Amino acid sequence: MASSSSSASSSAAAAAAAYPRSHLPLWRRPGLLALLFILLCFLSFQVVIHVPYARSSVSRWLFADYQSKHKVSGNCPGCGDLQDMNDADKTIAYTDQHGRIKLFKVTAREFASSSIWKNPSLPRDSQKQEAAQELQLATRPEDTNLSSADTLLTKNVDPIKLKRQVFRRKRKEQRTQELLQMDKEVELQMRTAATNRSRNFDNKVRGSYNIWRPEFHHINTDSTLRLMIDQIIMAKIYATIALSQKESDLYASLMKCIKESQTAIGDAHMDSELDLSALEKAKAMGHVLSSARDVLYSSDEVSRKLRAMLQSTETNIDAAKKQNTFLVQHAAKTVPVPLHCLHMLLTTDYYFRDGVIKEHFLDAALNEKEHKAKLEDRSLYHYAIFSDNVLAASVVVRSTVANANEPEKHVFHIVTDRLNFAAMKMWFISHPPRLATVHVANIENFKWLNSTYCSVCRQLESARLKEYYFKAHDPSSLSDGNENLKYRNPKYLSMLNHLRFYMPEIHPKLDKILFLDDDVVVQKDLTPLWDIDLKGMVNGAVETCKESFHRFDTYLNFSHPKISENFDPRACGWAFGMNMFDLEEWKKQNITRIYHYWQDLNEDRKLWKLGTLPPGLITFYNLTFPLNRTWHVLGLGYDPAVDLTEIENAAVVHYNGNYKPWLDLAISKYKPYWSKYVDLDSSHVQHCYTSKQ
Repeated sequence: MASSSSSASSSAAAAAAAYPRSHLPLWRRPGLLALLFILLCFLSFQVVIHVPYARSSVSRWLFADYQSKHKVSGNCPGCGDLQDMNDADKTIAYTDQHGRIKLFKVTAREFASSSIWKNPSLPRDSQKQEAAQELQLATRPEDTNLSSADTLLTKNVDPIKLKRQVFRRKRKEQRTQELLQMDKEVELQMRTAATNRSRNFDNKVRGSYNIWRPEFHHINTDSTLRLMIDQIIMAKIYATIALSQKESDLYASLMKCIKESQTAIGDAHMDSELDLSALEKAKAMGHVLSSARDVLYSSDEVSRKLRAMLQSTETNIDAAKKQNTFLVQHAAKTVPVPLHCLHMLLTTDYYFRDGVIKEHFLDAALNEKEHKAKLEDRSLYHYAIFSDNVLAASVVVRSTVANANEPEKHVFHIVTDRLNFAAMKMWFISHPPRLATVHVANIENFKWLNSTYCSVCRQLESARLKEYYFKAHDPSSLSDGNENLKYRNPKYLSMLNHLRFYMPEIHPKLDKILFLDDDVVVQKDLTPLWDIDLKGMVNGAVETCKESFHRFDTYLNFSHPKISENFDPRACGWAFGMNMFDLEEWKKQNITRIYHYWQDLNEDRKLWKLGTLPPGLITFYNLTFPLNRTWHVLGLGYDPAVDLTEIENAAVVHYNGNYKPWLDLAISKYKPYWSKYVDLDSSHVQHCYTSKQ
């Protein structure tokens, strides 16, 4: 053993001696360096060739492992071992930019049902996953590299955003299916309804209040117009001064600008209606006014001119107001041509009866006995109407009967004057109301109504009162600005207006009666009024006072001691027009005597002006029971702001004021409540009102 080792060491020593070891550095060995470089290039080439293959193998291995864990059967053709892709998650393996392997899972339910699948060998559910990937890739067209697209698909996907896109797509599909499945008849109905809505759209009224119109673009829609008007006023002042100071050129320039500005303004009420050249005219006027001010300005003289113009304008305004009041009063008391025609036709038919008219009179004579018994029957509902207007009285009767629950129990007592008796009688003979009873009486037949008994009759016959009405230059006539023109209506000369104070004399055998003016319309059944307990009061009426309005001091002269000592100026006023009178209490309280007493004291019209409401307030003072306001709504003859809801809910609406519904002055939005009860089937009405048109 020792001999062998010694021999080996000796051989090694001999070899070392024969081949001594070199100690040269590596860079001095070019052959070895070349060998190492070739080896490095070979290894790099192998890495480039085999890494993609290794990556693909790892991905297949991971996906195969997922399939084995979920135990997916292979009973669907073209999907391998996948069975239900609705509940499966698709796992995507990839490497990021640093070479690390990443995994990403997407549930098949998150894909839209409307996706288009490219692989026909795969079932629809498995194809959804590929479409979802393509959808995400399509959202980033700027990425052209496949690997970078895959990276963006898996790295930047927002699940909430993806679900939102899926929901929108589903909703769009559902709406599309609904439109496709819509019945043709339903579609036709929708088109017809839309067409009708467009045809019935009234753009005239809406157009006048449209916020998109030019005049609504600015807060001050008439600022330019007002500026030009002010310029014209100042130009007139300077023109007057220039004329007085013989500045002829300046005067001519001012007058020229005034004329041009007035032409540009025309009938405009806002800036949008001005002429297109208005702004240029205003600028030119401004330059001329500036020059005039430099030459002519004198504060004292300008102030004097302005005061003179102000006084002149105030005088003109007062005159215009008086003229307007006079014309309105004149129009209110005139009889329209169609209404006059109606009275004339009825009067002619009454006196010159042909065959048809004779039949009407025969029927009226047959029913007269039955009607006469009803006139004094206390179990029926009685109405008192005093009117010389046939059409107005017919509307009151027609509207009351139309809304009555038991029209056969309603009796109307109409009193008119001698001039209109024939027309009124003829109308209700030829147009009898349904089941109700109407009796027309002539005021001339009331023999007890004379100047001996009646204070008003005596006063109406006085020359002093006639002068008040008919003499234009009388000290108390139209020229007296302190007098209210509305009290100069000749209706106050008619005794029909004062018959309401003589109810027991006209209807001695009745215990209750409802008074109605001829300018009212009944909208509900009024029979519950007879069941109201008036608590011992004589008059049942609706109060009209609101804060400081329509109280006693509005109607009576409280500077007179007789008034101030007996009445409260803050007492609430009430309305004539619909009044329930208890005639038994009337007789007990001797109301007519009270009325006569105060009428005699007011012969010189110092206690109140003419009319029936002031003496009514005095006569029934502390004897009026307030009714609910819904029974009687007033103001349709003068107030355009009455609440339409109140009108609709009212039992009686009253056109008190000058704008009566049968006049052209009537407030148009209130007129239908009255006109719908006009008997348009009447040949008389058709003849008179058609000929007018």
